[in-house]
Amino acid sequence: MNNYLKKVKFKLHLDPKIEKRGNSKLFIPEDKKAVLLIYADFELEWAWRYSKHNENSLHAAKKHGLTERENVPVVIDICKEYQIPITWATVGHLFLKSCSKDKSIAHENLKRPGYFENQFWSYKEGDWFDADPCTDFRTNPEWYCPDLIQLILNSDVKHEIGCHTFSHIDCTDKLCPPELFDSEISECKKLSKALGIDMKSFVHPAHTIGNLDGLIKHGFTSYRTDYDNILGYPNKYKNKLWEFKSTWEFVLFKEWSIKYHIYRYCEILRRAIKSNTVCVLWFHPSMDRRFFETILTKIFEFINENKDNIWVPHVSEYVRFLNKNGL
Repeated sequence: MNNYLKKVKFKLHLDPKIEKRGNSKLFIPEDKKAVLLIYADFELEWAWRYSKHNENSLHAAKKHGLTERENVPVVIDICKEYQIPITWATVGHLFLKSCSKDKSIAHENLKRPGYFENQFWSYKEGDWFDADPCTDFRTNPEWYCPDLIQLILNSDVKHEIGCHTFSHIDCTDKLCPPELFDSEISECKKLSKALGIDMKSFVHPAHTIGNLDGLIKHGFTSYRTDYDNILGYPNKYKNKLWEFKSTWEFVLFKEWSIKYHIYRYCEILRRAIKSNTVCVLWFHPSMDRRFFETILTKIFEFINENKDNIWVPHVSEYVRFLNKNGL
């Protein structure tokens, strides 16, 4: 859909779609009118190395990774200024200070995906970890970032560290057998536990939804989907795992003015307040920094102006609220 049609659908209140549910107040605290969840898909270079949309995917991946490194402290500072938490869906390799090759391959202990092609990536030769430099976060800061994770943990704002698999794999049941998923998630859990983190919130890379029973097995309590743009309410999978439906991704469209971007996101929040719904926003920290400095600050300012109506917890905090309500 082109960006003009996006504007038309938005103006007609066709996007995002608003769900109706008779017991909506069970999902919203009594003293609020809406809930807002914000995710950052925290990936550095890992998300882009097999990209189908860049001629030199590794060069593009490095650019994304280094840009993200520069932007994360900016985002953390903005969150601190407005006291707004984010759930950081983090690729597990980012926890490492360094890694090395065993028997000529990286992370020999981990299972590998078979060759595949999906909507976003093409992996057709070599080893899944071929691009891993097997150095350290000072030599190749675009592949590791224990320093940034510590920055998030040390923030005055109570952020959450969630899981985005260890190496940004396709998690669909078709391409990810349970043993591969278990291998990736067990490594993430081991690394996060060493920092005192008990990861409960999960985001499938590129929304490749699958292995939901595996999420339950590993103690996760939620995952995010992106089947449509929704202002609505979470669903439960097998009465154990909450599904949170994406409302919109923060994106900087060159065809749209800064003013329109700000209007659009604030209007989504106004619609969430009016409809008593849950709004789920997410972004890649590798975006153009202008978004954070000129748009995100205005959105957060709007949220603070409406804090009597909007509750902004991190995802696991909201799950605790839902479970406490007996849902």
